[in-house]
Amino acid sequence: MKTKFLAALLAGSSILGFVSAASAEDVTLTIESWRNDDLSIWQEKLIPAFEAKHPGIKIVFSPSAPTEYNAALNAKLDAGSGGDLITCRPFDASLELYNKGHLADLTSLSGMESFSDVAKSAWQTDDGSATFCVPMASVIHGFIYNKDAFDQLGLTPPATEAEFFAVLDKIKEDGTYIPMAMGTKDLWEAATMGYQNIGPNYWKGEEGRLALIKGEQKLTDPQWVEPFAALAKWKDYLGDGFEAQTYPDSQNLFTLGRAAIYPAGSWEISGFNTQAQFKMGAFAPPVKNAGDTCYISDHTDIAIGMNAKTPHPEAAKTFLSWVASPEFASIYANALPGFFSLSSTPVQMEDPLAQEFVSWREKCKPTIRSTYQILSRGTPNLENETWVKSANVINGTETPEAAAAELQKGLDSWYKPAK
Repeated sequence: MKTKFLAALLAGSSILGFVSAASAEDVTLTIESWRNDDLSIWQEKLIPAFEAKHPGIKIVFSPSAPTEYNAALNAKLDAGSGGDLITCRPFDASLELYNKGHLADLTSLSGMESFSDVAKSAWQTDDGSATFCVPMASVIHGFIYNKDAFDQLGLTPPATEAEFFAVLDKIKEDGTYIPMAMGTKDLWEAATMGYQNIGPNYWKGEEGRLALIKGEQKLTDPQWVEPFAALAKWKDYLGDGFEAQTYPDSQNLFTLGRAAIYPAGSWEISGFNTQAQFKMGAFAPPVKNAGDTCYISDHTDIAIGMNAKTPHPEAAKTFLSWVASPEFASIYANALPGFFSLSSTPVQMEDPLAQEFVSWREKCKPTIRSTYQILSRGTPNLENETWVKSANVINGTETPEAAAAELQKGLDSWYKPAK
């Protein structure tokens, strides 16, 4: 009896030992992120989908407060205690992490071929020779409109600049709605929803943006002044007191049904869907003339990279290759309507408003905001100065030509294009 019991005990302990050994081989990867709003999406959708196909790898999503993320992450990485996977903000914040040796080079990662040069540009060295984060999502600019208001007034979404202002005139003449909900008090709204929204159709997207970086174009050239000239006309359609109107004020004016059109970033979609009690549609930034090639700001927003010092590089690469897959793209983009996959594989959006935004990729050429790469590293900061000048032009306190001249003068004071 004793022998049987001892044999059973030994057998049990060996099984337990086997289970423990198997568990010990499981790898746990921690993701650093500022997107604490996404915690449930990771826990309920993304992580289960990945772990189902990769049973030996466990994922923990560990977000920090958005405002503290950069400082907290840098401190952790400097101390050698950062997570295995690093959620990457676009451009210089992540480039600095790469230059410090905190982010690994992912140029040859399996799956990276799924992304265009524009998609990867926010997470590359200036010369494009190394890519250090896998692109996850972008936000697209355009205009959201109140479909009920358009139906009531017999309006159709405009495709050209002339049609755009004709629509605004009709809404204004009717008087039921404020034609367009945008304020200038917060400054950035005027530039991000205004200048960077309509501008690519004038400077031809990447063609103009890259020429500006190379010093082949200047902000005083006609294609860079024209968006300011168009913005100057917006003043008549923004309603009384727009100069004191904050960004939340603009959101409320639209979602409460008081304004007919909202110059938008696609990140508004989820919030507007829950707040607006009317049908919504969207139209792309109008082109100057019918038949012109259209350009959209399809702005790189979020990516994920690998801590160069992770003890689990192979498991981390397995996860990152999955992030580059169509499966991840579909789950993520549909869980967060308005944050669009940057993969070259199209993702069908379940949300109709999100699908309208992303459909513009089929006919328009993508670009990113003109001030974000390289040109805002000095003082005065071109991005912040563009906020000020966009607001001034809309407010009527500065001419388009004067605003452009000041921006170019500021840029010339510190920026010398690479020869």
